Amino acid sequence: MSEAGRICPLRYRYGAAAIATAPERLAETLYVVGGLYGNTAALDALLAMANAESGPVTLCFNGDFNWFNVDDAGFDRVNTAVLKHDAILGNVEAELQPEADDAGCGCAYPDTVDAGVVERSNRIHARLKATATRHPDHLARLATLPMFARYRVGALRVGVVHGDATALAGWDFDVAYLDDPAHQAALIAAFNAADVDVFASSHTCTPVCRQIAPGKVVINNGAAGLPNFRATWHGIVTRIAHRAGPYPAEYGLSQGGHVIEALALHYDAAAWQARFLANWPAGSDAHQSYFARIAQGLAVTLAQAAPG
Repeated sequence: MSEAGRICPLRYRYGAAAIATAPERLAETLYVVGGLYGNTAALDALLAMANAESGPVTLCFNGDFNWFNVDDAGFDRVNTAVLKHDAILGNVEAELQPEADDAGCGCAYPDTVDAGVVERSNRIHARLKATATRHPDHLARLATLPMFARYRVGALRVGVVHGDATALAGWDFDVAYLDDPAHQAALIAAFNAADVDVFASSHTCTPVCRQIAPGKVVINNGAAGLPNFRATWHGIVTRIAHRAGPYPAEYGLSQGGHVIEALALHYDAAAWQARFLANWPAGSDAHQSYFARIAQGLAVTLAQAAPG
């Protein structure tokens, strides 16, 4: 399909082999924070979590840290805070640039996603983009962000992406793809081409952790700024380290003495709902698409996300 919101532009495509050549950044403890979606309450909670770790923490915001923050104060606050840390582009940030006008929200939604969702996402993004034009300094910084990053955490080689191993808005790290045996060979090939042990992603907005083969793990945090499970009101953050941390993991894996885990990001849900509604009241596009999830959680269970 070719309409805005459905396409994955050619400029989003980098190929797994490019990840193998990226500069390697060292991290003792790595938090991968995808899908903050402009949730300033979640941002506050995240920074407090990282500060409570006993050692240094590297925060990598792997895209879509903007979304609901269409007010000027919210846009400035999120980008000022995020850009003090490591960050890569999500489709939301990639499409904020004035010259980016061919892909709508840039989500590259598959045809299984309802057309109404796609149309609303395009309109949400258009409103956010109008806000971004009033913040040229942030836009200039966002324009310099890469589409992927490479880390070494102890002995683990970690590829951080927004979408998947080959494209910024790719959907190959969605749970349906990861759980399809027909795709296992392609997934293993992507690990080999990228020369990594772990892929940490986001984009699909649904959390999942899977061991694809011995020594090859995909962990998708779903969303840091939205509830991820049925009847829950917290986000999820990926933590990768060579030691256990101060927080119990929702689920995860151990690999070579390292931990790869999903942490609950408990933010002030009532405060966040009030901020959301100030920008997106009943009847608005974001309210129609997201408020049920914000208020009630996502129809996914912890068991579905956790490695089998």
